[in-house]
Amino acid sequence: MSDLDQLTQSLARNLKRWRGERGFTLDALAARAGVSRGMIIQIEQARTNPSVGTTVKLADALGVSITTLLDYEQGSQVRLVPESQAVRMWSTEAGSSTMLLVGAEARGPIELWSWHLMPGDGSASDPHPEGTVELLHVTAGELTLIVDGEVHVVPAGTSATFEAHVPHSYRNDGSEPADLTMAVSIPPVVRRESK
Repeated sequence: MSDLDQLTQSLARNLKRWRGERGFTLDALAARAGVSRGMIIQIEQARTNPSVGTTVKLADALGVSITTLLDYEQGSQVRLVPESQAVRMWSTEAGSSTMLLVGAEARGPIELWSWHLMPGDGSASDPHPEGTVELLHVTAGELTLIVDGEVHVVPAGTSATFEAHVPHSYRNDGSEPADLTMAVSIPPVVRRESK
């Protein structure tokens, strides 16, 4: 089985599991995530490999990390993730990319990312659920961070944090590649009890 096939199977299994644990119908998850019911069915039947954006929306709606949706298996309290098992979530022909390094479910999901942005490249993110916080540290180059329309220049050696429930994007407006490490903390989803 190829890595992509394994990822598709894991996503199908984990999406079904977490949707069941949250007590969400297909229609409820579709409404929460802004993803069509048909797309969710295709994902749960392992008939499609969704975009990063769709995967993020589903993870956010379920209140779990992307890592949890993509994990091949859950096990021990200590989980080592070799570089070969980090998940490339986004890349461009210019050579920019993001790698999901590791994630955890502790009082809400938390994820650790490695970003590499080539000059002129960028990536936009839809707003995450209220209470989501992103922390980042630029290790090389210069990042242009746009949060809710406000531009912030973050040079190498500088860290930043922001509430990510608003539109935000990351750009490299410089002439050198930009590298950064980012952590995303997502609040847990509270399951509503039916009356």
